[in-house]
Order: sequence, then C-alpha cells, then structure tokens
Amino acid sequence: MWRDAYLDTRVLSADPLELVHILYEHTLTMVADARRYLAEGNIAARGHSISRAIAAIDELNCSLDRDAGGSIARNLAALYQYMRSRLLTANIRQEDASLAEVESLLRTLGEAWNAIRPAAQAESQDSAGSGRGVEAFAAAEAEYAGQGWNA
Repeated sequence: MWRDAYLDTRVLSADPLELVHILYEHTLTMVADARRYLAEGNIAARGHSISRAIAAIDELNCSLDRDAGGSIARNLAALYQYMRSRLLTANIRQEDASLAEVESLLRTLGEAWNAIRPAAQAESQDSAGSGRGVEAFAAAEAEYAGQGWNA
C-alpha cells in the first residue's frame, strides 16, 4: 500500500512533536475507514481498521510523560482508555455511533495539538523552558473539559 509507505517515510523523518501529529492523523484515518467498512458490511476490514486505531491510541498513551504532564497527562490517559473502550464496543456491537464519538474526540484532540504545537516546539528549543507548551496544553484541556467530557 502506498499509504503505508508514505506513512513510514513521514515517521522515520519526524521529530517527536510531529510523531504525535502523525498518530492523530493516522488514528482518525483508521476510524474513518472502520466507519466506511461498517457501512459496507466488510467485517474483516472493519476489525482490522479498529485494531490499527487501538494500536495508535496505545502509542499516544505510551508517549505521555506522566511525571511532567501532571493532570493533563492523567486526563489524556483516561481519555485514551475511554476511546479504546468505545472502539472495542463499536467492533463488538457493530455500532457506528461509538466510532463517530471516537472520531469526534480524536478530531478535537488533534485540533488542540495543532494549536499548541508551535508553542511546544518553541519551548523545546528554549533552554530556559518558559512553560508556554504546558500553558497551551492546560488551556486546551480546560476548553475540552468545558465541552462536557471529564476524566
């Protein structure tokens, strides 16, 4: 598959911040594929796409710095676990609603990540560590919590 070769190239040349962005994109693609396969009745392809989405969410979870991330890392870990659970439910019950919910959550998190990424990149280059990336994550977390989800 050309998409897999393209993804491999991107991953091999990416910095850690870009890797998180790639994981969000990839997971969204896998969930969208699973929704399409569910509508088509393609059970094997749906299961494969959901498995790949779960694996990507597991990678996102493993990338969390729980020591430095504090409540943000804990809340993201809980959210990743929730999405994993919803994906498993979607696969077992063949529910599009669960897939749509995960897709919406991932889209929101991906947008928040894209919004804070420049600050996080600047902070990683700033030897003084001004805290702008942490502040941006906290703002994104507060905005997301205001939308009704809470860990």
